Amino acid sequence: MKKIYFLRCNLMLFLVCLCNWAIAQSGTIAGRVIDETNQPIPGATVHVKGISQATVTDAKGLFKISAGGSAAIVVVSYVGYDPLEKTINAGETVTLQLVPNQKTLSEVVVVGYGTTKKKDLTGSVSTIGAKDLNPGTVTNPLQQMAGKAAGVNIVQVGSEPGVAPTVRIRGITSLQGGNDPLVVVDGIQGNMDLLNQVPPTEIASVDILKDASATAIYGSRGAPGVIIITTKKSGTGKTAVEFNENASVDVIPKKLQVLNAAQWTQEANALGVDVSANHGSNTDWFDLLTRNGITQNHNLAFGGGANEFNYRASITAIDQTGIVANSNYKNYIARITATQKALDDKLTLTMNVNNGINEAAYEPNGIGNAAFSSNLITQADIARPSDPVFNTDGNYFRDANVFQYTNPYAVNQTVRNDVKTNNLFGSLMANLDIYKGLSAGWFGSWRKVDGNTGYYLPSVSTVQTAIDNNGIGNISNWHNDEKLMDINLSYKHDFGKNHVDATAVYEWQAQTYNGSFVQGRGFVNDLASYNALQLGDISKVLQGDISSYKNDRRLISFLGRLNYSFANKYLLTASFRRDGSTVFGANNKWANFPSASLAWRVLEEDFMKNQHLFSNLKLRIGYGITGNQQGIGPQNSIALVGQAGTVFFGGTTIPNYAATQNANPNLRWETIKQANAGLDFGLFNDVLTGNVDVYTARTDNLLFNYTVPLEGPFLTTNILANVGSLQKRGVELSLNYKVIHTDKMTLTLAGNGSYLQSKVLSLGGNIEGYDIPTNYVAWGSNAYLVVGKPIGTYLILKHSGVNAQGVETVIGQDASGNVDQGPQSKYRYEEGQSLPKYTYAFTPTFTFKNFDMSMVWRGSGGNKIYNGLRRNLSMLENLGKQNLLTSAIPTGIHSSPFGSDEWLESGNFLRWENMSVGYRFNVTNVKFINALRVSVTGQNLALITKYSGLDPEVDASGGSSSGGDYGIYPRTRTFSLGLNVILK
Repeated sequence: MKKIYFLRCNLMLFLVCLCNWAIAQSGTIAGRVIDETNQPIPGATVHVKGISQATVTDAKGLFKISAGGSAAIVVVSYVGYDPLEKTINAGETVTLQLVPNQKTLSEVVVVGYGTTKKKDLTGSVSTIGAKDLNPGTVTNPLQQMAGKAAGVNIVQVGSEPGVAPTVRIRGITSLQGGNDPLVVVDGIQGNMDLLNQVPPTEIASVDILKDASATAIYGSRGAPGVIIITTKKSGTGKTAVEFNENASVDVIPKKLQVLNAAQWTQEANALGVDVSANHGSNTDWFDLLTRNGITQNHNLAFGGGANEFNYRASITAIDQTGIVANSNYKNYIARITATQKALDDKLTLTMNVNNGINEAAYEPNGIGNAAFSSNLITQADIARPSDPVFNTDGNYFRDANVFQYTNPYAVNQTVRNDVKTNNLFGSLMANLDIYKGLSAGWFGSWRKVDGNTGYYLPSVSTVQTAIDNNGIGNISNWHNDEKLMDINLSYKHDFGKNHVDATAVYEWQAQTYNGSFVQGRGFVNDLASYNALQLGDISKVLQGDISSYKNDRRLISFLGRLNYSFANKYLLTASFRRDGSTVFGANNKWANFPSASLAWRVLEEDFMKNQHLFSNLKLRIGYGITGNQQGIGPQNSIALVGQAGTVFFGGTTIPNYAATQNANPNLRWETIKQANAGLDFGLFNDVLTGNVDVYTARTDNLLFNYTVPLEGPFLTTNILANVGSLQKRGVELSLNYKVIHTDKMTLTLAGNGSYLQSKVLSLGGNIEGYDIPTNYVAWGSNAYLVVGKPIGTYLILKHSGVNAQGVETVIGQDASGNVDQGPQSKYRYEEGQSLPKYTYAFTPTFTFKNFDMSMVWRGSGGNKIYNGLRRNLSMLENLGKQNLLTSAIPTGIHSSPFGSDEWLESGNFLRWENMSVGYRFNVTNVKFINALRVSVTGQNLALITKYSGLDPEVDASGGSSSGGDYGIYPRTRTFSLGLNVILK
């Protein structure tokens, strides 16, 4: 019996072990998938290699899957991360951490009418991912891009609410035709105003096309460069909700040092200023008009979808209170994008609807006393500190003994300058896969902009023109309607070592603009402001007080592009675009814009296989022709007649008419021919990466308003014509060095720099059979366009001192003190240029566990600034009617009839543009929160410069006012707190 019992026990033990072994052979594996910050990744795909078992992680990143044996090779994949492959025993519970794949995230680049892989690029394109955008409280997407791309100079001139930065891609290409790049948002083309409809937190990537081989696909609009913005889309899976909040305090880091009341009184007494000019007050006008500003940016987004449908919707509110009292800006943006697949995923439909409403209250410009008119902050610097704000009767103080005296506080409190704009655009795109690489597409968009400005200048403002007219009010309205449609056909095919990607597009654009303006004067009271202009005195209506306009333009284009590669190492891109536009002269309605570029992926060659230094090495070269039509209006090529004052005839005053514009049947777009050579490289397994570009460009058929004689075909003295040429040459460099790259810590040092040299090749030419021998053109404050010299070259008189009467002296004066001040005077000497020669940026980033930090340092140099504001606040003769800088006293300059180099200063600077520190909390056990991050950001933290004005970035437009400083809205220093929450 014992033996039988023993056998039974052993048999049972054997069966239990056998069952356990069998269970282990077919058991399950459980685990959790997390990202680089230890946060769960929902929706990651988990499958067992070799069998058909697969699953996805839940909202907490958890999964459970059958092993199919005692052990299994588990593969985990998720978009934007490297696949993870690991052998795991059955019954084991594991945590799997994925590593971001930066190459995958930036692999696809939008190049216009399609995409390409970054490794296959042949042109010069800079790509900025969402994670690389500058953080903080921003009101315009350009602020997020500053310092991030070589050759792309983004400048914020002052911090007036609602005023966007200026951007120049590889300098300026035109004198009058416009230098703003074309903006494309999810396929919708527009001007810089289109950026107002892009929520800063909704940007997925930015691609900047810089050279002509890349921009030529946009033909007559591509010369100044192209900024392509792709907004965020949602993937399939559970609905995700995201909330972003940024709030900041804006302070003024610097103000001009002007005389206070005690100093002003002392100097006035020393100079013998009449005591009637001293009103005995102690007023700090700058502090009276300014305050700390507050900016808020709120964004709520949600999205999701199933296998064949996904969507994303968001609403954004931006509220900015300016540092000047009564200035503010509000922008509200709602957007929705959705994608639907049909016909077994062969048809893809994408819809995009965006509506934006912005309102702004701007400070009034162009006001002031007899010295010069400027903005309100400048008027605060001019105002005498001994003047009171109010009279004893409570009315705003005004000194009747000072010609055109202006009380800046009265202006701030009583003048209204309001702008409201409604922006609406929508688009629909359809892509159909026809057969084995052949696909067809259709894209249509419609953009409508409706806006109005209300301006009211009451007599109580103390502004002389308002007093003379007993108040002035006006309203202007504008309505823009822009439609775009394209039909495209593309073909992709691989045969052997050859790859072909061809695209053909027909595009049609229609733009209609109309608006009206009405102005009234002589108001009984100011209660209705500009809202009841009929209350004005009808007898004071002048010519020009009522006007309206309507014009339209059409652009039809045919374009094609071929991408070809052989053996994945020899790449060719060729494009051709033919544009026809209604705005040009009868003889030049059509033009062609070709381009071609080649690339050699050297690393793919056999002789590079055994080396370990380079992880990427590609040579690029390209050439293309692009156009610019920004400076041409719909009717600029035809003769126009308009009102020209009045005449008294037959006892009645009647309007007079005269020619206002000459016809120019040869009017055409400017063309820029650009060649580019580049090198992309990666060293030590991409620890050090970068690229270098060298380019030369020539702009021909320059648009400019020329003075012509009143003879022959000319009916008036000016004409818009294509005469003259510019040349520019430049070098760009970008570097990225991964100093530390471990699971817990990363340190990356990145930066870029560019050098640009410009030259005016010609200005004169033949217009309608008449030679215009122009070699010099005024280009701002003592800056000129001179053939053979850089754009905006200073030709200026040399300061030599002050005479016994306190009058400034210059070299070249005769016995009477006079000097030739003409533009070609032999006493003018060349002293630098108004546009920067070089720009640079340093953008390091650092992470440690859940902490992250980023910085942006940005600068430029090689230019000079004519400080006209310092000049106007330094003439001692003006002390009796205005205030002066404290620096004016030791100079001893009583007056000056010259604009000499005494007021010319270096424009070099280095700015600590941005610094942000963030922390991502571990919210694994929080029920409804998937991710939580807080951040602190500082903007414009420090400025290193020798320039004595408020800021060396006074004008980046590249226009005729560039290089001169006559007063700007102060640039603020900003401290913000950010919150990002993603809900489960």
